[in-house]
Amino acid sequence: MSWFARLSVLWRTVIIAFASVVAVAAAVFGWVVLGPGPTDFAGGNRVPLANYREVDPTGVPPELAHASLIERGQYLTRAADCVACHTAKGGAPFAGGLAFVLPFGTIYSANITPDKDTGIGSWNDAAFLNALHKGIDDEGKPLYPAMPYASYTGVTDADALAIKAYLFSLAPVHNEVPENRLHFPFNQRWLIGAWASLFDSDRRFEPDAARSAQWNRGAYLTENLAHCGECHTPRNIAFALDNRNKFAGETQSGWRAYNITSDRSSGVGAWSAAELAQYLSGGHADGRGTASGPMGEAVDDSLKYLTKGDIAAIVNYLQTVPALASSDLPATKTAPAPASHREGVAVDIDPRGKRIFEGACVSCHGWTGASPLTRYATLTGARAINDPAAINVAQMVLHGTGSDGGRAGMPAFGHAYSDAEIAAVANYVTARFGAQPSRITTKQVAQLRQEN
Repeated sequence: MSWFARLSVLWRTVIIAFASVVAVAAAVFGWVVLGPGPTDFAGGNRVPLANYREVDPTGVPPELAHASLIERGQYLTRAADCVACHTAKGGAPFAGGLAFVLPFGTIYSANITPDKDTGIGSWNDAAFLNALHKGIDDEGKPLYPAMPYASYTGVTDADALAIKAYLFSLAPVHNEVPENRLHFPFNQRWLIGAWASLFDSDRRFEPDAARSAQWNRGAYLTENLAHCGECHTPRNIAFALDNRNKFAGETQSGWRAYNITSDRSSGVGAWSAAELAQYLSGGHADGRGTASGPMGEAVDDSLKYLTKGDIAAIVNYLQTVPALASSDLPATKTAPAPASHREGVAVDIDPRGKRIFEGACVSCHGWTGASPLTRYATLTGARAINDPAAINVAQMVLHGTGSDGGRAGMPAFGHAYSDAEIAAVANYVTARFGAQPSRITTKQVAQLRQEN
């Protein structure tokens, strides 16, 4: 074989090898990063909304069919829980400025009141739709996905413009929010545009023709308006939702959003429809626990305003999400602790935890975990108490649970106790009332204190 022929063979081999590497890399990228959509687990046949033959699953519920545009927009705004992110602590509703502390910097939510200088008062319909669906502001700049436009992209134009009508009916609030403080390269907005091109489908909701109208209504509310996956679904290496682990749980803003798949041990598969509805609409289900932290806010600001029919639709949808087990979550302990304070806890637990519990906690929670005052303070059966990480228990001690006037609120104790003392009482509570004792550290509590 001539040298030219040998060189040709070598080049062909190199080219084939390079093409193979590129193909494998592309396949890995597609598998790891570009995963399935939020409702792909259901299979079936998604169709354009105009071709769906059942009751329209978008818009407002039948009770508001004849309501004004602003009233419909108010309902949808509450369903989308806009106020939670666009209201700073102590600030005016929707005036923005809430800080999101992330590993790569801090993002501040926008003012979405109709103030023309610092809010969205000068935005037209197209600009509002671009922000909600494409993550692009009125100046054409990409929005950071702390604004969950990858979920809101499924919201219909009609519903989005109803939300805009409601927001524009509010009193304008002049509030200049701080500039984002992000480390390089996350402060490069063009990278966010590239991210959105990969992970924002920019497609409106398409119902599944093989599913009921109630299921599709639940899918629209859960996946798009209420954007539950933004907290309860883990992120992939590109910080997009990993729908292969859909609703398997994630830690957000220092709180753990628990597994809400149909897994019976670590998810909500053992919950009845009535228990799920009670928890979503009221923030509590007997024997299951009381919502706190961001979930408590979601109930107080959003879910409690939804109709029974819409709550039932969300429950119907959730109960079809495939089970995924959380290996670090044991089965919930449902039996109460011993009535005697001398029993029930291993000797190696920091004794300060018991002393603090006895002095500040037992009057509400009881030694058995069944509250003598209110079922909202019962610890037995609560997922947070049965989480060996004890993240949410420590957060509740630090910052309290708040109250909407219906649920009993727990006061914050962060000002009264050191990080070491809060770690001790959190570990005591999980050891006494949970399935496994936790070992949360002083350093971890200090980190949680800083994140809020």
